[in-house]
Amino acid sequence: MALAMFVFLVTLLFIIWQPRGLQIGTTAVVGAVVALVVGVVSFTDVISVVDIVWDATLAFIGIILLSMILDEIGFFEWAAIKMAKLSGGNGHKMFVYILLLGAIVAAFFANDGAALILTPILLAKMKYLKMKPLAIFAFLMAGGFIGDSASNPLVISNLTNIVTVGYFDIGFVEYAKNMFLPNLLSIIASIAVLWIYFRKDIPFTIDVSTLPEASSVIKNKTMFKISWFFLAFLMAGYFIGDYYHLPISLFALGGALTLLVIANHYKAVKPIMTIKAAPWQVVWFSIGLYVVVYGLKNEGMTDVIASWIRELNTHGEFIAIIGTGFLSAVVSSVMNNMPTIMIMDIAIDQVGYIGNEALVYANILGSNLGPKMTPIGSLATLLWLHVLAKKGVKIGWGEYMKVGLVITPPVLFVALLGLV
Repeated sequence: MALAMFVFLVTLLFIIWQPRGLQIGTTAVVGAVVALVVGVVSFTDVISVVDIVWDATLAFIGIILLSMILDEIGFFEWAAIKMAKLSGGNGHKMFVYILLLGAIVAAFFANDGAALILTPILLAKMKYLKMKPLAIFAFLMAGGFIGDSASNPLVISNLTNIVTVGYFDIGFVEYAKNMFLPNLLSIIASIAVLWIYFRKDIPFTIDVSTLPEASSVIKNKTMFKISWFFLAFLMAGYFIGDYYHLPISLFALGGALTLLVIANHYKAVKPIMTIKAAPWQVVWFSIGLYVVVYGLKNEGMTDVIASWIRELNTHGEFIAIIGTGFLSAVVSSVMNNMPTIMIMDIAIDQVGYIGNEALVYANILGSNLGPKMTPIGSLATLLWLHVLAKKGVKIGWGEYMKVGLVITPPVLFVALLGLV
C-alpha cells in the first residue's frame, strides 16, 4: 500500500505542479509506467483500465472538440452577450444569468468545456465593462463553481459521469431521470449560496449599452443556424444510442467530427488547427492516472473504503447517501476527483450495486461538487486556473479555499437531499 500510495502521490504532485511545462498526460503515463515497473500493477490491469475508460475518454474529447468548433463560430460569445444584455444592467440579475449560462454550458458541453471556453469570454467581457477587481473575482469564482456543481444532469456533463455510467452499465435516460432533481437542487443552492457570499461585491448597476450586439460576434451565420439543428439531432442521437446500447463516444466524438466536416465546408474553421488544439493530453491523463490508481486498488485501498460504506449502510439510507457523498467529496478534494471516482466505483461495486444504486449517484455528486473545496480537486478547476493565469489573473490557494470550503458543503448537502 505504501509503495502504491507513494507512486500515486508523486504522480499527482507533478500533475499539479507541471514543472517546466510538463503536460498532465505525459506525467500520468510516466506514473503508470513506474507503477508497472515496480509491480503495483500488471499488464492485465492496464488492459482492464483501458476497457473501463476508453469510451469516457473519447466521448470527452468529442465534447470538447464540439465546444471548440462552436466557440470558433462565436456561439458562446453570442450567448454571453445575450445574457448580459438580458440583465438590463442590473448587476445582481447579471450574476444569476451568467450562472445559469454556466449551468447550461456545463450540462451540454461538460464542466471542462465551461472552464476552457466560457471563462476567457466572461473575463474579456467583464474587463470590457470596466468592472472592479472584487466584482471580477466574484463573477469568476462563481462561474468556476457552477461549472462543476451543475455538471450532473446528463452523462456527457462530466468525465466522472461517463466513467461511472460505463462501469455500472447505466443507461443515458436512466441516469438523466435519477439526476434531474439532485442537479436542479444543486443549481438552485449554488446560485443562492454564491449570491449570499458575494452579494456585497456585485455592483448594483452595470452599463451594458457599450456591449456590441450579440449577432455581431457570430463569425459564420450559416454555421450558427446549422449548429442549433445539429445539437438537437446530436441529443436525439444520445437517446437512440441508449436504446440500442451503443457507446456514447460514437455520438460525442462522431458528432464532433461530423460538425467539423460541415464547418470546414462552410469555411468556418480550420480543421487541422482545431484537431491539434483539442486536449489530447486528457486521453493519456485518463489512462495513465487510472493505471496508477489501480495500484491502490490492488493494494487494498478499495477494500478499506468498501468497509466504510458498509458501515454507513448499517445506519440507514439517509446516512448512507449523505455519508457516501461527503466521503467522495473529501477524498476528491485531497487527491483529485478523477482517481476518486474510480476508487469509489470499485468500492461500491464490492459492497454490491443492487440495492445500493443511490450510492453510485451520491459518489458522482460528491466527486463533482466536493473538488471545489480545493484548487487540486478536479481537472476542470486546474484548467480554469491555468486559463486565468494565461490571462494574467492569478488566484492563490488560500484565496480559493477561503471560498471553496465555505460554499461547497451546503450545496453538496442540498444536492444529496435530492437523492434521499
